[in-house]
Amino acid sequence: MDSKTFYITKAKLQEIKKEYEELLDFERKTALSHDMPKIFESEDLNPEFVSFQEDIGFLRSRIDELKNILDNCELIKAPPKNLQSIVGLGSKVKIDVGGQKDEFLIVGTLEANPALGKISNESPVGKALMGHKIGDDVVISSFLKTPYKIRNIKYEIN
Repeated sequence: MDSKTFYITKAKLQEIKKEYEELLDFERKTALSHDMPKIFESEDLNPEFVSFQEDIGFLRSRIDELKNILDNCELIKAPPKNLQSIVGLGSKVKIDVGGQKDEFLIVGTLEANPALGKISNESPVGKALMGHKIGDDVVISSFLKTPYKIRNIKYEIN
């Protein structure tokens, strides 16, 4: 099975590592806890036990998800100087869209937040901008063909 590569910044990597360690620690403490509900309450299955098992299942699922990200991540780094005029992961791109100015930071899917101006390299706009240079006109294919004019590219990733 091919695993997906997760492109992340150093800050996001630290955030994921911290959450992973905290959840592992919580799982260990929970497993060692003597407060675990009993399986049966009289002759019936204890609903508290069922709820506890579901919570443990969700916890384990999130731990496995974070482990997969950590095992398959690649840090976003600024490219060499001669390639910094090309849109890539970690680039802040200033564009004109129908006379309106906008700015996007191209990040991986885990950090995408369009409300904060962070778009994924896998989004329609991010995918279309990747590999283009200042001055290029890029048409985003959607139900409306929207032309984007690239005005500036700057890498701010450490």
